[in-house]
Amino acid sequence: MTYRAPVKEILFYLTEVLDAGRISQTERFAAATGDMIKAILGEAARMSEEVLAPLNVPGDLHPAKLVDGSVQCSPGYDTGYKVISEGGWAGMSGDPKFGGMGLPLTLTSCVGEMMSGACLSLALNPLMTQGQIEALEHHANDEIKSLYLPKLISGQWTGTMNLTEAGAGSDVGALRTKAEDNGDGTYSVTGQKIFISWGDHDLAENICHLVLARLPDAVAGTKGISLFLVPKFLPDTDGTPNVANNAHAISLEHKLGLHGSPTAIMEFAGATGWMVGAEGGGMAAMFTMMNNARIGVGVQGLSQAEAATQKALEYAMDRKQGRSPIEGGTGTILDHADVRRNIMTMKTLTASARAVILDAAISVDLSRALNGDDGQVQAARGAFLTPIAKAFGTDIGCEVADIGVQVHGGMGYIEETGAAQYYRDVRVTAIYEGTNGIQAMDLVGRKLMDGGVAAFGLLAEIRHTAAIAEEAAPDLAAFLAGAEASLSATVRWMLEAEINDRFAGAAPFLRAFGLTLGGHYLLKAAMAGPVRMPLAEFHIRQTMKQVDGLCHAACEGASTLYALDADALSA
Repeated sequence: MTYRAPVKEILFYLTEVLDAGRISQTERFAAATGDMIKAILGEAARMSEEVLAPLNVPGDLHPAKLVDGSVQCSPGYDTGYKVISEGGWAGMSGDPKFGGMGLPLTLTSCVGEMMSGACLSLALNPLMTQGQIEALEHHANDEIKSLYLPKLISGQWTGTMNLTEAGAGSDVGALRTKAEDNGDGTYSVTGQKIFISWGDHDLAENICHLVLARLPDAVAGTKGISLFLVPKFLPDTDGTPNVANNAHAISLEHKLGLHGSPTAIMEFAGATGWMVGAEGGGMAAMFTMMNNARIGVGVQGLSQAEAATQKALEYAMDRKQGRSPIEGGTGTILDHADVRRNIMTMKTLTASARAVILDAAISVDLSRALNGDDGQVQAARGAFLTPIAKAFGTDIGCEVADIGVQVHGGMGYIEETGAAQYYRDVRVTAIYEGTNGIQAMDLVGRKLMDGGVAAFGLLAEIRHTAAIAEEAAPDLAAFLAGAEASLSATVRWMLEAEINDRFAGAAPFLRAFGLTLGGHYLLKAAMAGPVRMPLAEFHIRQTMKQVDGLCHAACEGASTLYALDADALSA
């Protein structure tokens, strides 16, 4: 099967469901007209289908490898990355002052879906660079910006994010990497970081590591963490990478999937670095990178859901097995009710994830482009949607890829069909950039610190969709309104509950919110294009039936989870 970039589907949701035209009506993004968006998506689709997609299987079969201290990438990745960098795809949203295109995150996310759907391992490289660009634009001093941003935006250099250590994963405040002031504006960074995506490679002339470290007199916890920019090669005065820094990949992880993406253990041995942002402000600066990366990781989950759906549907339309139970059928397994249920589930969940993610990106763009209260409302809306976009998007990626294997039957378990690669590749997206459990806890914790204002704002939008659909689809409108009522009651419960009781129900709450938003978007899509009504009906009448149960589970509290002590659990 050849991957097909879903340009028409993306454009439909942008224009007919999410009203993304609001972005180009702002002064900041006025250049991102409908015609420009179509042209960019068309070119990105061509690159994804013709250049990146052929690299997906070879990257899986021939992983990156560490040879004599340097990483050699999968065959063909050099050509693929050259096309990415020369096309300016890494710097799409970068500041034009440093060579970027200044395009909205929404458009970058659409391109990211196509690139990741074609070859997730390689597309992860520019995603990390885009996050670093964002962090440096917001927190670096002018000297660092002028030297590093043009190189990162052009793709000549790439970026990484170095948080995790063997003893400091989700608890970042426990990290032990240290930095000592050299007295000349530089710092010596020493420590070891693990799980560093694209920590070393041979595709670009330099690799720029953003490293969290602690100064000798820093306070304990996250408030004592600072951020440092540590390049693989130290640039000279004109920006040419020159002397090798003491920053090395000492090992590559052997992973379930994403074989073409080198995941390194990085050793910093007195490596020269420069502080980014204020002393002790490392987490604030890194979160700038992580927040956008979380939407980007949601895009990765979506991309594998789309690719897995395409492959499963093609297989179902070709595979003949058993007698057709319907008159005038195709004679293939697509005629069978269970296969149809699987395909409909894949399509509706993929569409739901796409809409949630793009809606989050639109709010982020509007928050940057609008002033005053309007900008603040969009910022809060985008912040609330971000953990849903990341967790729901990647959960759906895993779920849909798993269903894709099932549709293939025994052939799905055979590597040659390619169905299993989507599941292996997507599985980590539910773990990195903050596990989905942490995203859910963020949703019921920090994201409800506004008293539920952002949550209730989104629920009001869902109620509005149900109201305007009453005439065209009264039963679906009623189901959607019922789910919204259950969610509203759950938000009110969360606001009154103790924090650990909230955490206990965080995952079902996030799932319920994602599914209900999916119904909201799919019903809007059906009203814009009636041919889509069966998809909305399937999701709302069947999949979304889970929402009431999920909301009940979300309000159960933590007591049952602790009813068995460790000894009883292990008995």
